[in-house]
Amino acid sequence: MSRDTIALARAKWEDHGWPDAAEGMAAVTSVMRAQQIFQARVDDALKPFDLTFARYELLMLLVFSSRGSMPIKKASERLQVHPTSITNAVDRLQSEGLVVRRPHPTDGRATLVEVTEAGRETGLKATEVLNRDVFTQTGLTPRRVTTLVNVLEDLRKASGDF
Repeated sequence: MSRDTIALARAKWEDHGWPDAAEGMAAVTSVMRAQQIFQARVDDALKPFDLTFARYELLMLLVFSSRGSMPIKKASERLQVHPTSITNAVDRLQSEGLVVRRPHPTDGRATLVEVTEAGRETGLKATEVLNRDVFTQTGLTPRRVTTLVNVLEDLRKASGDF
């Protein structure tokens, strides 16, 4: 049976005279490890669609938008990522025929990114796989998932995320 390396690290923190920080270290390290676990599962689910999670998020943002399009700057703000990251994601999605760039109809300085029908279909098919293999299979009971979401929401709010 394997040992919990984070629990071992927590004990080492306490042994080295850092008991006040031990639980926080365990919390941060646990969240980071959980992120790695979830990321690997998401990557596996999206691999057949040749999507990263960042490109999937952008695709679904567009699918869910009322017009199927939005300015690149607005997409950057909504997804809380640097505009360069959005531009790179748009480049890749466009090369795959999943989105197109269009001039903004009223702002000559802005560019719209618009989901194509192929992009909509790909996004929805990828969502089916993510729902089935990841989002409904977290490894936690529904009640614990709700607790986790609430705790992380508190952390995000306290950090100024929203």
